[in-house]
Amino acid sequence: MIDVSSEGDDAVKTICPYCGVGCGIQIQQGDDRGDVNFRPWGDAPVNEGRICIKGGAATQVIDHEDRLTEPLIKEDGEFREATWEEAYDRIVSEMERIRGECGPDGMGFYGSSKTMNEENYLLQKLARRYGTNNVDNCTRMCHASTVWALRTSLGAGAMTNSMEDLEEAADVFWIQGANPGEQHPIANSQYFRQAVLEGATVIQVDPHANKTTRSFDIEETDRHMHLQLNPGADIPLLNVVLKTILERHEAEPDAGWIDEDFIEERTEGFEHLKETLADFDKEEAAEEAGVPVEDIELAAEKYAMANNAAIFTGMGMSQHTCGVDNVQNEINLALITGNLGKPGTGVNPLRGQNNVQGTSDVGAMPNVLPGYQLVDDDEARESVEEVWGFEVPDEPGLTNVEISHEAGKSVHGLYVMGENPVMSEPDGNVVEERLKSLEFMVAQDIFMTETAEFADVVLPATTWAERGGTVTNTDRRVQRMRGVEKVHENTKHDLEILMEVGSRLFNEEEFRFDDVEAVFEELREVCPIYHGMTYDGLGEEGLHWPCYEEGDEGDQFLYEDSFDTESGLGQIEGVRHQPPAEVPDEEYPLILTTARLEEHYNTGTMSRRSPTLSRQHPENFVDVHPNDADHYGIEDGDVVTLRSRRGEIEVKAQVTEDIKEGVVWTTPHFAAASANRLTNDVLDDRAKIPEYKAAAADIAVTVSDGGEPTGDDPEPADD
Repeated sequence: MIDVSSEGDDAVKTICPYCGVGCGIQIQQGDDRGDVNFRPWGDAPVNEGRICIKGGAATQVIDHEDRLTEPLIKEDGEFREATWEEAYDRIVSEMERIRGECGPDGMGFYGSSKTMNEENYLLQKLARRYGTNNVDNCTRMCHASTVWALRTSLGAGAMTNSMEDLEEAADVFWIQGANPGEQHPIANSQYFRQAVLEGATVIQVDPHANKTTRSFDIEETDRHMHLQLNPGADIPLLNVVLKTILERHEAEPDAGWIDEDFIEERTEGFEHLKETLADFDKEEAAEEAGVPVEDIELAAEKYAMANNAAIFTGMGMSQHTCGVDNVQNEINLALITGNLGKPGTGVNPLRGQNNVQGTSDVGAMPNVLPGYQLVDDDEARESVEEVWGFEVPDEPGLTNVEISHEAGKSVHGLYVMGENPVMSEPDGNVVEERLKSLEFMVAQDIFMTETAEFADVVLPATTWAERGGTVTNTDRRVQRMRGVEKVHENTKHDLEILMEVGSRLFNEEEFRFDDVEAVFEELREVCPIYHGMTYDGLGEEGLHWPCYEEGDEGDQFLYEDSFDTESGLGQIEGVRHQPPAEVPDEEYPLILTTARLEEHYNTGTMSRRSPTLSRQHPENFVDVHPNDADHYGIEDGDVVTLRSRRGEIEVKAQVTEDIKEGVVWTTPHFAAASANRLTNDVLDDRAKIPEYKAAAADIAVTVSDGGEPTGDDPEPADD
């Protein structure tokens, strides 16, 4: 048994389970073990006691009536309660059968950004001991293209800088495809908005006006620009920025538009960028982006003329078939202006989930081992094999979306830990059918999710508040979570379950550990970027990776002297516009784009069960521009059918100028009407991330003012 009990009788210091900012909170357990309450942690290192609505409500789901409390086995299409021994026997026998009949690649494994580093480390180790690299996590759905571009062009798939140095040193924040006011509210208020109050400038690039936009509407300052572009037009807009900077440099070579010394000494590929933009038409591109060229030129000037300019990137950039190219163009902008390798600069992905950074760090991906060591790098793989004592497959496995595509074909079994692909993957209706075609699936979770419904065995895990371990936040800070006592006696910690399954499968002690710290010790032995950390040494402050030797304090920013590429140089590469795979046409004349709300989180497994959060937004809705509402005869508050080639959902219409004409905006949080029933199941060729941010759609009024349906397919109003 792993001891994750609280340290003494007082409140326990831990980390908020929601977004990637990594805010410290405290939890306190009453005499009734289910009575677990939130307490502020006043001197927490990241948030200094401040917390958003999700963090304050996080404890509401710990003893929720929907908690899974007993193992379940499906027989004749129905679940029955089972013993742990029965559940383990079924899992092990089915996994052994599939490996014997179909080979190790007949199984797929899903890690989880809602679980801890040690648990994801052990899951990916189990997959590789089983004989497959078919292991992945939800970074594939959010930032896989960001990770790809950053890793290949700079060296590491993570924020180049830390929140603290960005707030202190940046003059300009370029925020593209991210909505920190809603998705990372403490980072936005404590770091970004504070910097603007102290004189920094924000340039926001987003198709949707949102809480980020409004948070920088500060009286008596004009230090905020919102470039409200069309979905999928990020490359044209950034190419206008780059072309403007190059033109101005040619006209004023001594004005500092680009950093010639930095380009010469620390980059390669600049000539390719210039060639790509040689015949580039700025006016045409600006029209394609839907933003006046003068506004883009002004934004380019603000960025290029800053002493220190930082780029923040989000899923609005990454979730496209051209996601890698989108992020590469941000890297191009940072490199030609010398905005890398020093405080207050860089290219900084804002990670969406509590441990999405760490889950990737520890190797729960099909192409890398812990520390982003490539599985097809013989030297790296052999160094890990020496510690593990078994051979690791030398070819990358399938991503989670590819595993889903192969369900019932080459993939016959699935081990899902804390993930909900029915809600998170695109074209959710088809995902359900794929899961039905599997021979066997085990779901390890805290609730009966939409995915667990299709499982053959369901294992009741403990919540984030009931166990300890480490998580890694968006700026690479590894922090310890600490837990209270288990609320439900027959639940088990994820790590305990994985140790048992691994030991029974392989009849070896390599999956037995005394405690969480022992797993962390093995992790840092095979993960160079964590190697200098000790479990005790993380303390309450945590440490930023890379931390190579004990005693290192970790790096606040990366690439001070060189990049971690083969040549040591930052890679510049010109990119050209690639329209979304699906564009509006007569049948589906609108562009559908999606994003998250401050009050909800990912697939809603936890947040939809929180009374506080559900009161704020109990159901899904769609934002419609007033001109489109007039065209379709939609009134604010009407129930409408939003549809694409994949399916349809019914939602309330919210008529607002927050969205551009011709675009509709909705969320993926609500099972009753999830955006991912509509999104397009097409992938970036390299990163294999789906294109959630642009699909062709149509809308029709179904119910007006609670009255009778007005028809399935009403004629749109005249223009």
